[in-house]
This record gives sequence, C-alpha cells and structure tokens, in this order.
Amino acid sequence: MLFRDSATAVAARHLEGSLGLYLIEQFTRIHGYRPSMAESRSWERSIPALTDALLDAGLGQVEVLLEFGLPLTSKRADAVLAGVHPRTGAPSYVVVELKQWSEAHPDDDDPLLCFVPDYARAVLNPIQQVRGYCDYLVAFNGALAQRPERISGVAYLHNATAFGVSGLDEVELSARGRMFTADRRGDFLAYLQSKLSTASGAQAADELLLAKVQPSKQLMAVAAQEVREREHFVLLDEQRVAYETVLKAVERAHEADRKEVVIITGGPGTGKSVIALSLLGELYRRGVPALHATGSQSFTRTMRKVAGARKPEVRDLFKYFNSFVTAKRNSLDVLMCDEAHRVRETSASRFTPATQRTGKRQLEELIDVARVPVFLLDQHQVVRPGETGTVDEIKAAAAQKDLACRVVELDSQFRCGGSDAYLRWVVRLLGLEGDKAVVWEPDGRMQLDVVDSPEELEALLDEKRSKGYGARLSAGFCWRWSDAKPGEPLPADVQIGGWARPWNLKGERSIMGAPPSALWATDPAGFDQIGCVYTAQGFEYDWSGVIIGPDFVWRENGWVVDRAASKDPALRRGNGKTAASDNDVDRLIRNTYKVLLTRGMVGTAIYSTDPETRAKLHELVKPTRSTAIALSAG
Repeated sequence: MLFRDSATAVAARHLEGSLGLYLIEQFTRIHGYRPSMAESRSWERSIPALTDALLDAGLGQVEVLLEFGLPLTSKRADAVLAGVHPRTGAPSYVVVELKQWSEAHPDDDDPLLCFVPDYARAVLNPIQQVRGYCDYLVAFNGALAQRPERISGVAYLHNATAFGVSGLDEVELSARGRMFTADRRGDFLAYLQSKLSTASGAQAADELLLAKVQPSKQLMAVAAQEVREREHFVLLDEQRVAYETVLKAVERAHEADRKEVVIITGGPGTGKSVIALSLLGELYRRGVPALHATGSQSFTRTMRKVAGARKPEVRDLFKYFNSFVTAKRNSLDVLMCDEAHRVRETSASRFTPATQRTGKRQLEELIDVARVPVFLLDQHQVVRPGETGTVDEIKAAAAQKDLACRVVELDSQFRCGGSDAYLRWVVRLLGLEGDKAVVWEPDGRMQLDVVDSPEELEALLDEKRSKGYGARLSAGFCWRWSDAKPGEPLPADVQIGGWARPWNLKGERSIMGAPPSALWATDPAGFDQIGCVYTAQGFEYDWSGVIIGPDFVWRENGWVVDRAASKDPALRRGNGKTAASDNDVDRLIRNTYKVLLTRGMVGTAIYSTDPETRAKLHELVKPTRSTAIALSAG
C-alpha cells in the first residue's frame, strides 16, 4: 500500500500538489525502481476523480487505501475504500478499479476480455478484474473470510461514456463486480452512499490491515471437496508414514503450541507430490490453514491446473517459494514446500523492492511462516547454483531455531516402471554417489535403449507414440536458446548435423501451436520441441528421449564435465560472487542428466552427441529389442 488517509486528506494532498510526488517516492522506496510515466499519470488523473466523487457524496471521512497490495501476490488494487455500512453499522469495504479509458470493446469470443485502443492485446474486463480482487481478498484476508458480504467491487471509468464502453457490462454483474462511467456519475455517488456512511472509516481500515493472512475456511472447504473428488491416490508403506507424520506434527503444534519441521525425501516418482496433495485435502477437510508452494513456475501452474481445474479459486492455494517475504511469522499452520530441492539462497532478485530485502535466507522465510513447514525433496535434483534444498541445510536451519525436525525417507517409487534397479543404475552411471557405472541388467520393468543419431531417437519415440504412449525429447543445455517470435517459425536452435529442432518456448503464451513453457510436459504438442531440465523437472511421461550434449562426455575411465560446452547462463564463468565453482558445476550437470534420465514411466532412450560416449553407453546397455517389443505388446 502506498498511502492511507481519509478522502478529505487525500484530496487536500492533491490540491497542494504533493500527492503525486509522495506516491512516486513511496513506490520507489518499496519497489526499488521508479514507476512508469503511465502509472504516475494515472495517479494524477484517476485518484482526484475518485476523491471528488467521495467528497460530493459526503463521504470525506472514508479511509482511502491507495495501491492496496493483495496478500501473497504482487497484484495491487487501485484503491480500497474502508468505512461503515450505512444500514448495518458494520465495517464495509469497496474495492475500486480506476480506468482512464474513453473507449473499450468486448472480445466477441470472450466477454471477460476487452480491447482498448492503443493496447497491443486484449485485457481483462475491468468488471471481472475487480471481482477477482474481491474474491481473492475474501479468500485470504481474515477480516473478510467470515464476513464476505462486507466487501464490494466497482470499476469506475471516469473518462468514458456508456456508449464508448458499451458491451463491457454484458458480463455477469454482482456485488463484487459493477461498473460506472462518467455519464453515470450520479449513479456512482449513490452506489458509494449505499455502501459507506459518513462516519470515519479509520477503525475499519485498521481491521482490514491487521487481519491474519491465511486461506479462508470457505476456500478450504471448496479445495477439500475438489481434491477429494479428484483424489485417486492410495498411499503405501512409507508414503503413509510420511502422511501420518505430518498430521501428528500438526496435532502436536496445536496442543503444545510449538513449531516442528518435517522433511520428506525420496527419489523421482516416490510420490512426494501425491503425499502433498493428499495432505492438503485432509488438512482442508479439518479446517487447518495450509498452502502449497514450489520454486517452479511449470510445476506450480500444473498443480493449479490439476487441483483447481473446476474451481478457479482453489488455484490461489498454490504459491511460489518467494511469496512469503513479508508474510507474518506463523501466519499459516502448514506450508507444503514441494520440490524443495529448488529452494533458493534468497527470495530477492533484481526486481525485489528495497523494503522487502530482509537479508533472510529463503529457507528461513519458509520455516518462519508456518507452524509446521513440510519440505518434500530429492537432493539429487539440485540443478542450479543458489539452490539450497538439501536435508542437511534444512536440518541445520531447524536446529539453529531450536526446532524439532523429523525426516521420512521414501524408498518405493512409481516412476521408471517402478524399477528401483533402473534408478540405482542411473545414479551409478552418473557417479552421483561415488560408485562406478555398471552394465544395465533388464528387470522386466523399465525399457532402456541407446541410439546412434537424433533421427533414430526421434523415430523410436514416434513409434511409441503411434502405439498410444506419451513421449518427450529433452536435452542438456548445450545449445543457444533464442526467443520465439509470434507469427514466425520457432528457431531450430538444437542442431546436430543435419537434424534440428526448437527448444520449448520460454514464455507463458503459445506460439505457432507450441504450448507455453509451463505446459510443455503435459500438452501433446510439446513433442515437437526439445525440453530442458527446467521444464522437465517435476514431470513424467511414458517414454523419455534424452540427448546428452558435449557438456558431459566419457573419457577413458570416467565422465568429464566440460563447463565451456554449457549454454546455461547460470553455469557460466565470470559472474563474480554469484559464479558457481567448477565442483558445483560438475555436480549440477550430473544432477541435470539424472533429472532428464528419470522422467520416463515406461522407457528411456539415450543419444550422446559424442562418439566415445555413445560407445561407452552401448557397452553398458546391451540391445534388448526383442524384450522391448514383447513388453510393448504386453
């Protein structure tokens, strides 16, 4: 929030010419950079339109909260009005979305979107925008969770006429989503008077700002139903132990009023995310405030899609590790940190506001925010410098705070055909635990092939797809990664001889039929692009084709890591204090190929760009074509 005061005081600040400068100073202090000219201009023009309306309506004592930050997200509402309801005498809040538009037209195909002159692409209908802000506040602000009727939402297009924005109000209107234009200013004043009285809104504003941030019981009930209806998980053996360990820790935290850390560790496919979802469903059914968080955009978006496909509000329960920088200590009962091997040294980035640079480690933030922080991880999947999610790091952080820490190890796994032998073979192949590579002994569960060209690799996977299997191609980060441009063919950056394919997209938009980055592993169209470790991590598919690049080659008696062959910006030399050491790079590249080699549920096919490495792989993986055909037929 940039500024809070009565409508009368805000208007006075504007008249004396200090409001705009103050907002710019506050924004710069909080965010660490200056606001854009467009944003500054909108404050100068839109805020007076709102305060003038409030004063003309006789509501000068209503509290105006400008640029109100929504909890656990970077989104901001233009203004929240806090006051007293004229009929009930209870606190009353109006979220206001201010637009300078004079003209806008709904999208013919989707009325929730609209087109504004001079905007390059469609934007959200402001009625839906403000309704979303209201719904989010009800879901996460304790002052509103039990009193959702206290909040209303309105879009005020103070430069527009009803004719200029005709059609925008064809979307569903509700108490949380209304719209007024300049030629309906009288109606807007009457609307404000129906929601707010002339009394001071200071106490109501205090209540809103001091409220606990956590999922509302209503949202948890919806999530419980959603997860329960989708839940087809059966937890076995140590999975069930992990599940019960967390529930017992939650009970102890309530009874003894103390914190406890739980670590659930296991390799690929041991069911860590299944445990997390099962726990979320059970915790929501019990009314226990809990959130799910990861460090991966792809993984978080997929979890939102899986758990919240039919109930969009459930998606807000899935956060990122850097969402808790300013969260209050113990504001949650439980935080499920899935894929915790991706916990970073710090949540701060170059975009982090100066006031949010607390100096705390991200791991400490995650432990502090919940009474029972739960970390689910595979420390062999640490693939970037600055990732600190290991069992030892978490145990040390807990010990420093004098907290009990329980570790549950998952052994059984359900990826790679349930083949423990294959996972052990991969770990030994890559030298991750000091053992020597050994010949692969087929176990009837996992199929493994080595091929001699990328064309052969792609043909093998195409054959599997023709039989109904899902398949993906992935590679080490050894080729440049160009930006794809809308309307143009994807740049075929991964070039091996005469064979070339594009990387998966970087952004959140589909281009030329290719899915956005976060959906590469799950959208069938992802087969036509090469995935990297950052998009493959956390996912699985039937058949995995892996290209081992020149950054990882076999020479005489062992692997050699060639840092110079990597195109991963995170592994380049010369980044000063942030540069990874050669030992770190060696470990990270080995971990990268461990991730890529353990995505397949049915089989994996490997190709190396290096002839000597291919020869070694052929030595370790004897042809088993007849076995593979028999297994495929079965």
